[in-house]
Amino acid sequence: MFKKQYLYAMKNYILLLCLVTSSLFGQQILPLRERAALIDEIQKERIENLLPQLMQEQNIDLWVLITREYNEDPVVKTLLPPTWLNARRRTILVFSKTKDGVDAVAITRYNFGKNIRSIWNKEEEPDQWKALADYIKSQNPKRIGVNISEHFGLADGLVKTDYDGMMQALPSRLQKRVVSAETLAVRWIETRTPREMTLFSQLLEITHNIITEAFSTKVITPGVTTTEDVVWWLREKVLALGLDTWFHPTVDVQRTGNSDLYAFDGQSKFDVILPGDLLHCDFGISYLTLNTDCQELAYVLMPTETDAPQFLKDALTQGNAVQDHLTNNFKKGRTGNETLRQAIADSKTAGLRPQIYTHPLGLFGHSAGTTFGMWDAQEGIPGSGEHPLNENTVYAIELNAKVFLPQWDKDIRVMLEEAGYYGPDGFRYVNGRQTELLLVGSKTPHLD
Repeated sequence: MFKKQYLYAMKNYILLLCLVTSSLFGQQILPLRERAALIDEIQKERIENLLPQLMQEQNIDLWVLITREYNEDPVVKTLLPPTWLNARRRTILVFSKTKDGVDAVAITRYNFGKNIRSIWNKEEEPDQWKALADYIKSQNPKRIGVNISEHFGLADGLVKTDYDGMMQALPSRLQKRVVSAETLAVRWIETRTPREMTLFSQLLEITHNIITEAFSTKVITPGVTTTEDVVWWLREKVLALGLDTWFHPTVDVQRTGNSDLYAFDGQSKFDVILPGDLLHCDFGISYLTLNTDCQELAYVLMPTETDAPQFLKDALTQGNAVQDHLTNNFKKGRTGNETLRQAIADSKTAGLRPQIYTHPLGLFGHSAGTTFGMWDAQEGIPGSGEHPLNENTVYAIELNAKVFLPQWDKDIRVMLEEAGYYGPDGFRYVNGRQTELLLVGSKTPHLD
């Protein structure tokens, strides 16, 4: 019995290995060792080229990041060496502005990976807080930034214990120079480099390809497969590719007879997918320190159909129109709340019924930066909604258009989400957007 079970397990393992290998080559997903080398290079570029610009922009002379193992400051997470899964003991990173760039040091027992050198010799100075204070004194900064923030959780990573430890070690003249590094932390998290944008396009291509496969008869047998089956297929697919996802996917249906909010309740996850359904997914992956977040729609063809009904195509066009009204209002320096108000007004003037809840995307899924509404805050958001739009930033253009379908005698919601980049030349989608419904059950091209 044991031998049979062993052989069965090995057979499954070999099949899975073949799937992963094929997918790796097909999707050009890097092996872990190569990913680590690339992440080191990306972090080095960001520290040496991006960080000096941001510190100059925010008038921060010295930036202190303090964290402890398993309780990492989110900004420290963006700097973790690829061979470290967590910070070690108490980790203190300090970035000091110099005339040539930034001096990146660690008050730790070890070098913080390849890009941040350790300057603490515990045998010579056993007190880590005093070692930090001595370094800060040597730099004599006018403004010392620390990660405390009311409105951005990702910029609020300094815990009280560590704040107290640093302040008690500093002389009073330096204590008075400590300020919030909120905007610096947000700018660090939100800003993308050219190399990151090249990688982002590949992440979106992988994400789109996975969704296309999920919304096909390779995965879905109408009348048999449930929405929850597709959710777990997505999870298994990501795992088999050697990738991660930063949230559990969702798949739901809209059809004649259910409400336009049906997709938001707990019942829809157990639906059996049927011909004539409008399918929707919310799905994203994590790879090479970046994250995607996509929502796409598919139509399940009836046996006699070769295309989706025109009324569903027209509904998708309304969703695209709301996207355009939002992104056409992107302007450098304009806040998220200002952009939101104008986009909603423009959409309504065009006869649309919009709901906009677009968020920053990048080093985190729900990242730090300009926020354009939330589904339950269409009037704007304090704090993150007042953050100005900056160049070289990426957003999940997330929204829906409510559309009445006479054919179904009900409203539906055209829910869309796609990564978009705002740069010196304006707005563009990172890897395109959905303008046509995916079709489940479409015939192969050579058949009539």
